[in-house]
Order: sequence, then C-alpha cells, then structure tokens
Amino acid sequence: MKSITINKNDAGQRLNKFIEKTFPAIPASMMYKSIRTKNIKVNKKRCTPDQRLCEGDLVDIWLKDEFFEQPPKKYDFINASDKLDIVYEDENILIANKPQGLIVHPDDKYESDTLIFRIQKYLYKNGKYDPENEQSFTPSLVNRIDRNTCGMVISAKNSTALRILNAKMKSREIQKKYLCIVCGRPNPAEATLEGFLEKNEEQNRVYIEKSRSASGKTIKTHYKTLDTINNFSLVEVDLLTGRTHQIRAHMASIGHPLLGDGKYGTNKVNRTSGYSKQALCSYKLTFNFKTDAEILNYLQGKTFEVENIPFVKDFYARKIK
Repeated sequence: MKSITINKNDAGQRLNKFIEKTFPAIPASMMYKSIRTKNIKVNKKRCTPDQRLCEGDLVDIWLKDEFFEQPPKKYDFINASDKLDIVYEDENILIANKPQGLIVHPDDKYESDTLIFRIQKYLYKNGKYDPENEQSFTPSLVNRIDRNTCGMVISAKNSTALRILNAKMKSREIQKKYLCIVCGRPNPAEATLEGFLEKNEEQNRVYIEKSRSASGKTIKTHYKTLDTINNFSLVEVDLLTGRTHQIRAHMASIGHPLLGDGKYGTNKVNRTSGYSKQALCSYKLTFNFKTDAEILNYLQGKTFEVENIPFVKDFYARKIK
C-alpha cells in the first residue's frame, strides 16, 4: 500500500497521468481496474481516472509493494555541459539563448547534451530543482527551435508556470521575432506571405504550395528587410503561424533562401560564404497577454532580446560575400 500527498507541482494533473508518471511499473490496465474497484482512492473516496488532483490531496493505492519499486536514481542531465547563456530568470521561468548545433530535447538517437538537460543541471547544481522532492514534475521547455537555429527558448521552473505558458503559447500571446540573412534583396522590402505547407516525414522537409492539399496547413509569414549588403539582406521575420521549417521554406519559396541553409538554400552560395548552418536566430520575445496570466501577470508587456548575434556582426563587418 502506498499513500502520496500531492504537492504544488503535481496539482492540476489528471489522476491517471500522475500515476503513470510516478509509478511506471503499474500496468495501465491494472491502474484503471484498481480505480474501478476502489483500490485507488483520493482523499479516502471513490475517484475517476480523469479527476484533477489538488495540492494537499491524499492518493491511496492498495497494490503490492513490487509496483512501487523505483529504479536506482540516475539523472540524465548530469552529463550535460555546464554552458548556459541565460537571458532572463526568475522564480517561475528561465529564458536561455540556445547556440547553433545544440538540440533542445533528446532525439531518437539520444544525446546527453541538450538544452533542457543543461537547464535542469544548472537548476539542480544551484539548489533550484531537486528531483528527490518531485513526484512527477521536471523543469520543461515551452517552445523549441531547430538544432541549427540559435536564439531564445523559454523553460518553466514549476508546473503552474508550465501550464500557463503552454496555454499562452498556443493562443499566440507570446510573440517571437526572428532575424535571418537571406540571399538577394526581397521585393517588396516588406510583405506578409501566405501559402500552404506540406510536410514530408521521410525527407524531414516541407514544401510550400499556393493551393491547399488534403494535408496542407495554412501558413503566414511577415518579413521586413532591414538592410542589404553584398547581395545579402538582413531580414526580421514575424511568424503569424508556427510550422516546421516555416521561415526557411517560405523565404526559399520566393527566391530568397537563408544563408547557410543546407536543406532549402543554395549549396554553392553556402560554400563560398563559409556558412554551413542557417543564419537564423529567434532574437526577440514579447509577452503580450490578452487574458489573465495568473502568477505570471508581472511579465505582461516585457520584451527580451538577444544581442551580439554572430551572423549579424559578420553581416555589418562585410565578411559575408
């Protein structure tokens, strides 16, 4: 038998999700049967799988001890690098500037050095996150960017912040702007592009079409040309929709691929310029809440910006030719 008191970071979850995360050795079929037969109760009462847990709730589980055995503690983040460029941090969130070449999450091949692992390691070493005191929550990312794109990524340090930020990101109440270098001079200098994006999973790339297909998704991309030097342009992009590879593919579709983009760009130009990764940075974040953000209302109207972007420095130093 096991009794668990729900803490702040576990509150708000469905009962079944909490049990799956906390006791992975309990088969799903056994869990649902135990709920039906009242071998799992909340606050000594009958419960349902979709019941939302509150801080202070008592969850009692009458099962054999073998289902509560935990594997030896091994923290995946321990082997991550200590390098972390923090743009902003408070008790609820941490905004990091991800470098090019670093993935945000472990992928199918598994990598021990990822952005989320660096953040978790930083919080752990500084006493801001203790896995031993958490039953199911881990600091998590709210948004993600491609391996070879640099720039700001938001992480939540508690479950309440994660819930709020996920909702605000979905409702587009957090504005993200990008800087990139494209080949040529866009004409017009500023415009809103519209189209339909088709994703090819096998090729891990997308295609932009003018008419909608059965699986095509609507995309809108606003760009503004800031400067042009040596037939390359520095462009600010505002994603009005957020799709896979949207900026890279949409700019390439109008004849202005990103410098260094090996998938949608021009290999000859990339080789000549010496750029092997796309010149793209998520450089500005603005919290533009339209509805109550609860404990995060203090972020309303705040803007954070990455400075000293390497490809921007190269651009104005006229090193890109």
